[in-house]
Amino acid sequence: MLQRINNFFRKSQIGQGIVEYALILAFVVAVAVVLGNNGGIRNAVSNIFNKTQTQLNTEAQAGG
Repeated sequence: MLQRINNFFRKSQIGQGIVEYALILAFVVAVAVVLGNNGGIRNAVSNIFNKTQTQLNTEAQAGG
């Protein structure tokens, strides 16, 4: 009897952990979608790569 009760609570805790991870994942995805649609992060990352590429090209031309 005690083993059954113990198994029940163990399974419910595992299920609770899965639900918590699913909620965290849903929140992260929602934040990513909102920020991605706004274009703020996309533009910021794109600008960083473009500036880096420009600096590398400038250095390559000056050195070569």
